[in-house]
Amino acid sequence: MTSTAPSAALVVDGGYELAEGGRWVDGRYVYVDILSGRLFELPDEGDGNGPTCLARLDVPLGAVAPVHGRPGTWIAAVDTGIALLTPDGALEWLDRPEDRTPVPSRMNDGVADPAGRFWAGSMAYDVTPGAGSLYRTDPDGTVVRVLDGLTIANGPAFTADGTTMYLADTAVGTVLRCRVDPVSGDLVGGPETFARLRDGEGSPDGMTVDQEGCLWIALWGAGAVRRYHPDGRLLHTLSVPAPHPTSVCLHPDGNRLFVTTARHGVTNPTANSGSVLGIPVPTRGTAACSWQGRF
Repeated sequence: MTSTAPSAALVVDGGYELAEGGRWVDGRYVYVDILSGRLFELPDEGDGNGPTCLARLDVPLGAVAPVHGRPGTWIAAVDTGIALLTPDGALEWLDRPEDRTPVPSRMNDGVADPAGRFWAGSMAYDVTPGAGSLYRTDPDGTVVRVLDGLTIANGPAFTADGTTMYLADTAVGTVLRCRVDPVSGDLVGGPETFARLRDGEGSPDGMTVDQEGCLWIALWGAGAVRRYHPDGRLLHTLSVPAPHPTSVCLHPDGNRLFVTTARHGVTNPTANSGSVLGIPVPTRGTAACSWQGRF
């Protein structure tokens, strides 16, 4: 089933180059503009003044997750590695694994899982095939490379029990499904292909799992969002008024879908390119999990 979204509302007209990583955190919508290194928050009810910029870095900021027990501190997929982003905007590095890669690379999307680990992907600046990786940051601060051979690792998304992770390789149009041991964080067996996008269907970007266990995927280049059943059936395709949607976030209470979009890479941007959109939907999401770092 496919439908347009005439009721899509412009939530933030930010003129962002590459808005991404939308998450619901403590009653507010949090997202980044990757290439400008900025982190934003938008309160649920809002005060009419638009989003607040929480941090402005001089390196690309791929995604963040809240840190348990440290209000205002985030674990971040940033520049070439994983760092803690403190309330004063400083970075406390845990590791910079992409400094050790053969081609210039950066971190991309990331998310915390229900067990309190942080997962984040990487990509080469020139999109070298197979140069991207997926990393896991454990509560003790250890950063582990979990998968390699990816090109643009994007949109890690977990089921509520933490035993299933979905991962997009945007450049090759594939969504992988991985079984995860919730105790150790290790993958159980190899990744399996959950969905494969054909030419003309767009490329899978940011993802989220709703309260019914279905997977929502932003389709870069197609101006659309898809919802899949856990058994792989395509349930719904929702058209959005911007060609490059980048991430999806479902309100935990309000039956509303937030979609970030990009101007980067758009030949003919629309008025909504580089914005945040809000669309009524008949399902809900879950709040973002925290990284359970032990200090």
